[in-house]
Amino acid sequence: MKIYTRTGDDGRTGVLGAGRLSKADARIEAYGTVDELNAALGVARSLDAERLLAEVDIRYAEPLAPKLQDLVVRLQGEVDPALATRWSVSRDGLIWTFSLREGARFHDGTPVTGAEVAASFQRQLVAEVPGAAWPALLRGRPGVVKDVRAPDARTVQFVLLQPYAPLLTVLAHPGFGIARGSGDKLVGSGPYRVVDAAAGRMALEAAPGYWGGPPRTERIVFLEVTTDDNAEAEFDARSLDVWFPPGPPRRMTGALSTPGLRVGYLAFQTEKEPFARKKIRHAVAAALDPAVIGVSLESAAVPLQSFLPPGVWARREGSPLLGGSRAQVRTLLAEGGWPKGHKATILVPDDTTPLNVPKLAGTLEAVLGAADIPVQVKTAGADAVRAALQAGEHEMALVEASVVGGDPHLFLFPLSTSEGASKGPRALNYSFYRNPRVDDVLVRAAQLSNRVERAKLYQRAQIILVDDLPWLPIYVRLVWGVARPEVQNLRLHPTGLHRLNSVSLEPLPGIQR
Repeated sequence: MKIYTRTGDDGRTGVLGAGRLSKADARIEAYGTVDELNAALGVARSLDAERLLAEVDIRYAEPLAPKLQDLVVRLQGEVDPALATRWSVSRDGLIWTFSLREGARFHDGTPVTGAEVAASFQRQLVAEVPGAAWPALLRGRPGVVKDVRAPDARTVQFVLLQPYAPLLTVLAHPGFGIARGSGDKLVGSGPYRVVDAAAGRMALEAAPGYWGGPPRTERIVFLEVTTDDNAEAEFDARSLDVWFPPGPPRRMTGALSTPGLRVGYLAFQTEKEPFARKKIRHAVAAALDPAVIGVSLESAAVPLQSFLPPGVWARREGSPLLGGSRAQVRTLLAEGGWPKGHKATILVPDDTTPLNVPKLAGTLEAVLGAADIPVQVKTAGADAVRAALQAGEHEMALVEASVVGGDPHLFLFPLSTSEGASKGPRALNYSFYRNPRVDDVLVRAAQLSNRVERAKLYQRAQIILVDDLPWLPIYVRLVWGVARPEVQNLRLHPTGLHRLNSVSLEPLPGIQR
């Protein structure tokens, strides 16, 4: 089976994202950005153990090195056993114990033991890689993790400095796949192993003796494609089976999509007038028509009417955040006191693909202007926008963030709490919103291992956010895939981590490959 991806221009994946792959080998450069690459992690692991392993958010690490647990199947607050068959948390929340699966082996035949798993995590936690996600996901490097140890061959324990319930989600992140060091190389433990790698090409074959059984497809070849023209030509020549573009494909035959986890939101600078006033923020929300916004999003995204995307556990359903009557807008503006003659600025990145952000911002400008909220759009490069946001030099900004692993904490906490509201390079709360009640609720949610109780607290935080509205969700990006009719069992997942070992090719009657 041949699978293509399209590479983009930006190596980042949002405020919690990762950096570009290190250029340790010319073969790595050919794969482009971390975010859009199918199995580049497998190539990286075959070349440089410590420097490349820690670079994260690669879509298809799973075939080569599975995690302790698996978040691919569903997002509704559950995880599935993988290399760990069960786990428990101590009463004080500081020790997480994982029992490893019997019979699991690395691709070189070495048993997967507690010591090897502990060494795999230790190697990643201490790696100094620019742009690595660990500081954001674990609140530092190594952050909340005090130690990773192996009491015996079938057990691995994480000892924490403080209770941290999102740990389970973090350990299921694609960059934390289990691999063992072998000289200057790493050996994976997943259903596939790398058998060939060259510029713009990598071939995987089923690994003999994999604990999960043989995958449906014996061999997968990943190839690079750079344009829609190339992809369409390959489909027409029947030499391409599956394509995962970063945005909507030009040709929709065989296309699938699902809402992902990348959210675009409008950040209000709550330390500046007039957006320090809650009524003004609510007036903006009431003035924005989701139907009009949806047109400008085209097929790259869909309007979002809640703080969390569809399918994410703890998502609070209720009154839509966007849209209202003209009378509501006028009342809110009058009560909030929009400054006479003031024209606010919306800061936006100049990205035009796969989502045309300036076009969307122009729509917001027109809709708000028609509701007597005059604004102007200011575009800049991604680095300039980030610097301005972290310095607080904005009134409003249209930015994106990801619900990492589908865990609400890894999205709501950085965007809404005082910890990320200090100006400087570590700022993630671009609204500079501070509310002790939100801080307390989200900190407590991070200390509970019970998912039901955590969900209640995250929903309580969303109730507070609905009232204060320091930032306003606008859209959620769509995840896209294109497949030929012969491809069976392809299911897109919101994380972008699609399960490939269940995909197969079933030739149609009368059609020769």
